[in-house]
Amino acid sequence: MDTLTVGVEEEFFLIHPATGRTVPRAEHVRTAAGLRPAVASSEVQSELLQCQVEVNTPVCLGLDEVGGHLLRLRHSLAEAAEDVGCRLAASGSAPFTPLGTPAISTSPRYRSMRVDAAQLAAEQLICGMHVHVGVPDRATGVAVLNRLRPWLPVLVAIGANSPLWDGADTQFSSWRTVVFGRWPVSGTPPPFADADDYERRAGALVDHGIIRDRGQLYWQARLSERFPTVEVRATDVQLRPDEAVLLAGLIRALVATAMAGERAGAPAPVQPPEFAAGAVWHAARYGLTNRLHDPLTGHPAKAGDVVAGLLKYTLPALREAGDERQVTSLVHRLLRDGQGADRQRAALAAGGRDGLIRLITGITATA
Repeated sequence: MDTLTVGVEEEFFLIHPATGRTVPRAEHVRTAAGLRPAVASSEVQSELLQCQVEVNTPVCLGLDEVGGHLLRLRHSLAEAAEDVGCRLAASGSAPFTPLGTPAISTSPRYRSMRVDAAQLAAEQLICGMHVHVGVPDRATGVAVLNRLRPWLPVLVAIGANSPLWDGADTQFSSWRTVVFGRWPVSGTPPPFADADDYERRAGALVDHGIIRDRGQLYWQARLSERFPTVEVRATDVQLRPDEAVLLAGLIRALVATAMAGERAGAPAPVQPPEFAAGAVWHAARYGLTNRLHDPLTGHPAKAGDVVAGLLKYTLPALREAGDERQVTSLVHRLLRDGQGADRQRAALAAGGRDGLIRLITGITATA
């Protein structure tokens, strides 16, 4: 089987270098970044709030390629932010909220979201990471979504990097997951009978006014409307680019494993919606510090054992893509050093506000 393509989108905050509060300078940063030869203007996008920017890698085949693009984009955008008096920060939630209501970006779509849900839009001070994995058609994509559902809480836990909100510890590892779950169509996607069922139900949500467009299908995994990909949106933005590479490798391996299971005619896992929602909540609350629901056994287990089970489950796909050694090494380091949420808390405890700012703005670090 050919290696599946992969691409990554990362969202970042723009913060004041001394206070850590978000600042509305996205257009200034985008302009400064677009003047740099190392980054194309199409690789840097606006987000809902003017204190956020997004970068998009090209379509990649290898994880080293993904990592190279992420490092290039982070470095260029961090320099652009410094040029206009702010810093780029890699945190799933804004640790220190801005003074006043955050400014919405100027696009008509984002302004309509403010009209629909003013307070939700104002509190959308969260940044995620989206991984696109190429699939041959939408029928395959829907089959993949059905098989990914039980693994989404595990991805939430691995990628948790948003423990702080409004200057306080939420006691959640991924507060972003909780905030994002307040939109009408969010969380774990439901199971679908086939591609026609997906199209019919997604279309009905728009036709009946539940959401304005398919861009507001805020499931943690969905079919992309722009690219021939499955888009996994379950994780917070990562502190380091190699941690983003780890998640890209695991997600691609999960997609490849799901496709292999579909070809072999293996039954898709069955997970009731209420159970899926509860598993996501617990993953967001505890990250890797407690127990997780194990998709392989159907029972709670130590988080480290569940992550080890994920590696074993995806091992054939990791080997086929040539990712086994790199992904395994990064998983072992994650379990040893802790995830982003753990390190944010440690930085705040050891160095206060300044220590936390140094951590979340050291976004080009690889070790």
